[in-house]
Amino acid sequence: MNEASKDSRARTLTEIQNPKFQNIDRVPVQELVEMMNQADAQVAIAVQASTKQISEAISAISASFQAGGRVIYVGAGTSGRIATLDASEILPTFGIANRVIALMAGGPSALVHPREGAEDNVEAAQTDLQEVGIQAADVVIGVASSGSTPFVQGAISYAKTQGALTVSISCVEGSEISQLADHSIEIAVGPELIAGSSRLKAGTAQKMVLNMISTITMIQAGKTYRNLMVDMVASNTKLRARAIWMVQEITGADQEVARAALEEHSWMTKNAVVGIYLGVGKQQAAEKLLAADGILARALGEIS
Repeated sequence: MNEASKDSRARTLTEIQNPKFQNIDRVPVQELVEMMNQADAQVAIAVQASTKQISEAISAISASFQAGGRVIYVGAGTSGRIATLDASEILPTFGIANRVIALMAGGPSALVHPREGAEDNVEAAQTDLQEVGIQAADVVIGVASSGSTPFVQGAISYAKTQGALTVSISCVEGSEISQLADHSIEIAVGPELIAGSSRLKAGTAQKMVLNMISTITMIQAGKTYRNLMVDMVASNTKLRARAIWMVQEITGADQEVARAALEEHSWMTKNAVVGIYLGVGKQQAAEKLLAADGILARALGEIS
């Protein structure tokens, strides 16, 4: 497909005007709110239509992650910012550092100082992946609403030469990045309220899918117990209060005992639970969790 046809196709699928929204500059606020709400309601339906694609991709991502690989998001513009947001939440929520990262076209400064032209730099994608030391065990997830962003295409193509698993997320059916990736996720959300503004429905769809990918991958890796975020980093007053509550919820201990256990175990919730539940000290609790691959239910003898 030549460049002219690519540009035309992207405009047709991600930038066309919806006649319903052509006069939004003359519509009262209440009506605009209702229009946007109705448009956003269609995003979840579009995501639901792609749950098979999403499930297959997450299964492959989880397997690579549990084998020691990293998850590397790659994006430009709005897509890159959304991917970076998702990656940045992994450490505080699940206690995982440097294994879910995001590469933004134009570098970190492009997050707040737009460099939208950086999305056309194919070579930069390869350089960025080389700088983070991409390996065959890693997963590269390219995010692009149009599915035609050169930076993302370059990242997926280079990742494949290194033997890494590749996944694409786009809002266009049959997109260029879908043709390149091992697993493609396509969320056809249709034209935006503001024509071509992919931070709207397309952005919401991408965030929903990334939420699924990161959250389910972490659940599969044993980073939760039941539906509790027992690997979170208790770095402030609110989160320490949450850690105390979780220890109480799991063990039945009173608040004073839960707090004391958390202090003994350096505010690591899982360790504190093992300490109370099995009646062991700091070192033994850590050893029990290590032997259980960090899975709390296994350390407590609830699962094999």
